[in-house]
Parts: sequence; structure tokens; C-alpha cells
Amino acid sequence: MVLPDPILVSACLLGLQTRYDNACKGHHGVLDWLHRHRKIPVPVCPEQLAGLPTPRSRTFFCGGDGEAVLDAKAQVVSDEGENRSAIFLHGARETLKVARLSGCRQALLKERSPSCGVHQVYCAEKIIAGRGVATALLRRNGLEVFSEEDLSGMNS
Repeated sequence: MVLPDPILVSACLLGLQTRYDNACKGHHGVLDWLHRHRKIPVPVCPEQLAGLPTPRSRTFFCGGDGEAVLDAKAQVVSDEGENRSAIFLHGARETLKVARLSGCRQALLKERSPSCGVHQVYCAEKIIAGRGVATALLRRNGLEVFSEEDLSGMNS
């Protein structure tokens, strides 16, 4: 008998109210994909793991994306202009710990999130190509990371 594989999943995609605005953004396609591919979701919210409350201020990148934040070449800032980079780095490190503790080699994360964006993130009000802070750290540590928007083209 083949046991299901654990996979990190953005908690908001599973229907948990972890988004910055406290909205529920459960994604039926994610739940269906997890079931069909025998994956056990390990819910994570890097921002909550960093200690941020829900709801919380909206955040976006200034000067790059999560890769640039890891390299100290950009910042994550709140709507109020507060530099939140250290908090987002802490949340990314905690998310990596969860992946290691649970044996996850893959992560299914929320597109355009400043923590979890896989292909796109917000730089001020503009959507740009880039990665969130947690996604960048997970990828640098060998995890395969994809978003809910990638699922339709995936077989495994």
C-alpha cells in the first residue's frame, strides 16, 4: 500500500481564514487535486507563523520580490509604509521548519501573496513576475513549489 505524500499548502487555499483581510479563499480545485493525487495537506501561513495577526495590514514589495528580500536588496512594506521584511523572513524560516518536520518535498502556495507567490507578486499596486519570500526560501532549499493556478496542467 502506498502512503499519501505530505505537501505544504497555503492555509487560505484550504479554506482557513488566514488571509490578511480575514477573507475565506478556499479553492475547490486544490482540495480535489490533493484527493486525486493522494496528498496529505500540511496547512501553513508564513505570516501567521511569523506572529502577524489576522486581519493585518496589506503588504507588498518595494524594489523587487522575495528573492531580492532574501538577498537584502528589497523590502516587504505595509500599506502604512512600515518595513516588514524581518517578519516575513522569520515566517519563511518557520515555514521551512514545518516542511522539514513533516517531510514535505513539495509546496502548493497562493499565487500573488507576498509570502507565497510562485510566479507573480505585488510591487506596490502593480503585479510583477516574482516570488514571495517563503516561496523563494523553500525553493532555495530544494522544495518543488507551485501555485493553485498551476494545477490544471499537472499530472502528479
